[in-house]
Amino acid sequence: MNAVAQPTMIKAEMSFAELADNFALFDEWDDRYSYLIDLGRKLPAFPKDLQTEVYKVRGCMSQVWMVPGHPTGEPGKFAFAADSDALIVKGLIAVLGILFSGQTPEAIAAIDVEKAFHTLGLDQHISPSRRNGLVSMVEKIKSYAKTA
Repeated sequence: MNAVAQPTMIKAEMSFAELADNFALFDEWDDRYSYLIDLGRKLPAFPKDLQTEVYKVRGCMSQVWMVPGHPTGEPGKFAFAADSDALIVKGLIAVLGILFSGQTPEAIAAIDVEKAFHTLGLDQHISPSRRNGLVSMVEKIKSYAKTA
C-alpha cells in the first residue's frame, strides 16, 4: 500500500498589514494581479494524490483542493494546504493563508474577510464567479478551524 504524501501547510510569510502595504505600492490593477499571481506561485507544492473529491472545495469554478492541519509544533493553531488549477485563485489562496494560517479557531471565526479584501481593493476587482469561490474557500477554512 502506498503512503499518501503529507502536504506542507501554508505559512503566513508576512502580516496582513504588510500585504496591504505591498498592494498599495502598485498604481495599476494589472500590476496588482501580477503580484497576486506571484504570491500564488510561492505556495508550497500540493501533493497530486490529495487532489481528490474528498478535499475539493465546492462552489469554485476553478478546481480547488484544501487540506486542514496545524503549523508545525503548534497544535492549538490552524493552518491549511491548498492548490488550484487557476493562477489568480492560487493567489487568493495565498492571501487567505496570510489571513488565517497560524491563527486560533476563535481568531479565525472573528476575521472579517470582506473588510480585508476591501482593504486590498480586491472586492471590486475579482469576478463574481471568483468571489463565489472565495466565499466557498472561506467557509471551508472556518468549518475546518471550528472542528480542529
